[in-house]
Amino acid sequence: MELKPIKTRKIYEEIVEQIRELVARGELKPGDRLPSERDLVERLKVSRASIREALSALELMGLLEVRSGEGTFVRRLRSESVVAPLAWMLTMEKGTVLELLEIRKILEVQAVGMAAERAEAEDIRELSAALDRLQDDLHSPTSDGSSDHRFHYAITRATKNKIMIRLMDTISDLMKYSLKASRSKLYEGKYTPALLFQEHKKIYEAIVAKDVEMARNYMLTHLTGVEEEILKGFDEENEAITPIY
Repeated sequence: MELKPIKTRKIYEEIVEQIRELVARGELKPGDRLPSERDLVERLKVSRASIREALSALELMGLLEVRSGEGTFVRRLRSESVVAPLAWMLTMEKGTVLELLEIRKILEVQAVGMAAERAEAEDIRELSAALDRLQDDLHSPTSDGSSDHRFHYAITRATKNKIMIRLMDTISDLMKYSLKASRSKLYEGKYTPALLFQEHKKIYEAIVAKDVEMARNYMLTHLTGVEEEILKGFDEENEAITPIY
């Protein structure tokens, strides 16, 4: 029997696990409203920052829904959201992040080529709107990455391939969470919001021009650069906590 070393959890990971278990056991049901942030701080004896980080993770995992002016509620869930929350693994496992990035390259490099061939006027308008949102994010350093996700998903919809769209739907939550969780790592490296915007703009222009090969090349360059920076961030993080004997 092989036993693995115990890993110390971060506070917000413990909060996430407690709430997830309450949902799994049925003690929190779809539609139930969670206590306020202040109540959670008092009950769990943790900081408000830890509560917010945990709630954000749970929302991106699909377990919670934040309704403006109303509060935070338990969503109606697919069984796999509770039993196997793969998105949660992205906060802990470098290998899982690498696998997601590999899948993104496999799917999105081909998808953008198909989009360049098949995009219609409505698709171009949606891509343009997503690009505008990305440009707005240049002045919002706290952006959560939703504009980035919107742009990439619009490309997938432009393929007109129902199976491709279903595949992207399947990993949509993973991608959204990965983008948010890794954004700080990106900005610590060569990437800036302006550089990310320019890479997306080149992809957009190639699609508009119906240049299949150029669109694929720009997408591959973009995803490869993002992958390198994210993995570099993981390596530096690991080196920072490695004890020296």
